[in-house]
Amino acid sequence: MGKRIISQRRGRGTHTYKAPSHRYNGRVKHRSYDNVERDGVTRGVVRELFNDPARTSPVATILFDNKEQELFLVPEGLRLGSNIATGTMAEVEIGNTLPLKNVPEGTYIYNIESRPGDGGKFVRSSGTYATLIAHDSMKTVIQFPSGVMKTLNSECRCTIGVVAGGGRKEKPLIKAGKKFHKLRSKATLYPKVRGIAMNHNDHPFGGGNHKHPGKGTTCSRNAPPGRKVGHIAAKRTGRRR
Repeated sequence: MGKRIISQRRGRGTHTYKAPSHRYNGRVKHRSYDNVERDGVTRGVVRELFNDPARTSPVATILFDNKEQELFLVPEGLRLGSNIATGTMAEVEIGNTLPLKNVPEGTYIYNIESRPGDGGKFVRSSGTYATLIAHDSMKTVIQFPSGVMKTLNSECRCTIGVVAGGGRKEKPLIKAGKKFHKLRSKATLYPKVRGIAMNHNDHPFGGGNHKHPGKGTTCSRNAPPGRKVGHIAAKRTGRRR
């Protein structure tokens, strides 16, 4: 008798597949895009630096002049007691947050918004940074860490600098157990066995004299849980030309 495949077990919602959200410290994002942000500048000071299990970079608690507290992704060079500024009139200095239109070309930036006011979506992993390439009317061209060029609205905000925690990948994990606990904190299953490496009664792609699915890898959106594997409701498959 076969066992439940991973997608079925995940659907049950047991603790194995639940992220330990009680350990996380909440959403790390830019301040709300209010009138002060648009027309002036708000200043704050770093009150605390700590590690967040949900992220690879350190996180800071910022106390602003209006007594609001926000979580902040730390750039290299920031320390306890450092002053930061956020807003249209903020200076181009490490840790400050301002619109792309006010950032000079060639500047290293991170935590970039995809739309004005969304709080920051791109380049948030430790040691990463994007480079501002050019301005064009109300558009700004950004080079991401992957080398991809992306054009964004010039009103989108970003933070100046490089995300702290660089060199994280240079230290090897050495043991499988280290990787298990690392991924467990993010509710990622490890190790994960390939379906084609299983027996026929354990997975739809298992069995056979050599490793191949044995059937089409696409399946319907309404397929039953034991069959719903592979490319689910795929519009197309194969290599793009």
